Amino acid sequence: MLLTPRQTEIMDLAKIQGRVLVDELASRFAVTPQTIRKDLNDLCDARMLTRIHGGAHFPSGNENLKYEARRLMAAAEKQAIGKAAAALIPDNSSLFVNIGTTTEAVAEALTGHSGLMVITNNINVANRLRVYSSVEVVIAGGVVRSTDGGIVGEAAVDFIRQFKVDFAVIGVSAIDPDGALLDFDFREVKVAQAIIANARHVILVSDASKFDRTAPVRIGHISQVHTFITDSCPSDGFRDICAEAGIQLIETAASEQA
Repeated sequence: MLLTPRQTEIMDLAKIQGRVLVDELASRFAVTPQTIRKDLNDLCDARMLTRIHGGAHFPSGNENLKYEARRLMAAAEKQAIGKAAAALIPDNSSLFVNIGTTTEAVAEALTGHSGLMVITNNINVANRLRVYSSVEVVIAGGVVRSTDGGIVGEAAVDFIRQFKVDFAVIGVSAIDPDGALLDFDFREVKVAQAIIANARHVILVSDASKFDRTAPVRIGHISQVHTFITDSCPSDGFRDICAEAGIQLIETAASEQA
């Protein structure tokens, strides 16, 4: 599903407000309620929103968005984040890449590199990079999650612990104002923690929408990260946390405006 400009704005409103109502949207966009209902039905069918009486709400808490729907959200921002992360990784490096649509954008941006060894628990990343002879792809074993092709579980954790790599590229489902990094699946969290512990330089990649979400399982804290790349950091308080921890904060939207 490709979002129309109106549907994109509806999604932005839903992320900020938590829910959107048919009558309010019809007035805002000067269209009929039937037109808005069709937009909401399309977004709900794509599992990007959940229907409520008179409107729809943005999934939060222990709900996660369907993986294909997440790919469509902030696609341009993720592409810019991916390019910025790839620019930090030199040829002939070893790296972990974990599960997530933003980490997949990094993998896409790495296709021009050579001499890489990429260890991943993300089948989508492995499939994208395996066709390049200049990149050696090593994939973790374990339980394959049907929703997104992520490989999770104790077998994957044990596999990751065999390595010590130059870089780790990780994504998260949510970021708390206090710097906590959060996710939905405790099995995935165990893998992410092993990845962080076994990399010399950890790069967190996340678009700004993750500041508006919450998730129930704690991966760790932003202070465990060396570089944080996002399109925009909406909180001065969070910038202060990064500065105090010596984290390199890269905001791609600011770089594009400069």
